[in-house]
Amino acid sequence: MTRRRLLAAATGLAAPHPPEYPDHGDLSYYLDTAGRRRPVRSPSDWARRVAHLHAHMQRVMGPLPPPARAAAGLEVTEEVRLDRYTRRRVRFQSEPGDSTPAFLLVPHGRRSRLPAMVCLPGSSKPGKDIPAGLVTARPNQLWAHELAERGYVCLVIDYPMLHTQEYPTDPYRLGYVSCTMKGIVNHRAGVDVLASLSFADPSRIGVIGHSLGGHNALFLATFDPRVRVIVSSCGFNVFAKHAGGDLSAWASRYYMPRIETDFGKDPARMPFDFTEILASLAPRPVFVNAPLHDAPDFEVSGVRDCYNAALPIYRDVFGAADRLHVEYPDAGHDFPPATRQSCYAFLDRHLKA
Repeated sequence: MTRRRLLAAATGLAAPHPPEYPDHGDLSYYLDTAGRRRPVRSPSDWARRVAHLHAHMQRVMGPLPPPARAAAGLEVTEEVRLDRYTRRRVRFQSEPGDSTPAFLLVPHGRRSRLPAMVCLPGSSKPGKDIPAGLVTARPNQLWAHELAERGYVCLVIDYPMLHTQEYPTDPYRLGYVSCTMKGIVNHRAGVDVLASLSFADPSRIGVIGHSLGGHNALFLATFDPRVRVIVSSCGFNVFAKHAGGDLSAWASRYYMPRIETDFGKDPARMPFDFTEILASLAPRPVFVNAPLHDAPDFEVSGVRDCYNAALPIYRDVFGAADRLHVEYPDAGHDFPPATRQSCYAFLDRHLKA
């Protein structure tokens, strides 16, 4: 079956139109099949609200296709041995007919299966080269390199339409209605790759991303429960506070064009928000880097709105308030050293303990 037919089939199998939630900051209830408000008191109650969230996300992003499980097509094209790990330039089959470029960082001296991270770079070219440590002019962005030195297997993945030097794939020619959904498919296949490696522990896989990668980390994790720990750096706030409520960037071809065509770039018309996405990850551990001076895109009070909405779900529904951790460094759109060290300690607690 071609990708276009597969996506069309996924659309046909989609759930009926989910109920609308007028206030995406109020996560205290879900709507039953009769449209009645029911309080969220248990994980099963919350699962109903999350199912509605996923349906609404797919209204904007397009349908999530079934897993391709094509990770067996991993190809190594270059290998460089460094002091503490080996960097492999690889390509993997994110879906039939599409080969996605990445770096695979493999620590030396492993005696057992290691924790592993899907690593999602920001929008800047050359994409994966930055967190993998090849662009040393950005010392606060070398986090995949630093994690590999700490003993994590890292898969650093390019993003379609932005990191085009090695990855010219156009998702729209494949039948997708958003670049965001193609990113989710690629990153989910990245989890497949890590889970297939004999030296990586499939029960200890996390995701980390900065900026573009910061929200892509949340998108992957909400749809893929195999992701055990999530790190989002400079990646989100509520839509109403993104660039003062201007959703033009979110509506671009790099993200979700339906935000303009179907929802008029109006935050009040959006059928989901990052309040719900963040809370949907409960009770999994989440570390958020939210600098105080990351306006206009990720203005910090909009991050606090997300945290304040998600915390009651973590605390009251799952008894896991300590698993949702946000730091607010006195910085701009960056991942400062002290915050990174705190992040790495957080990952160690949840993936190495």
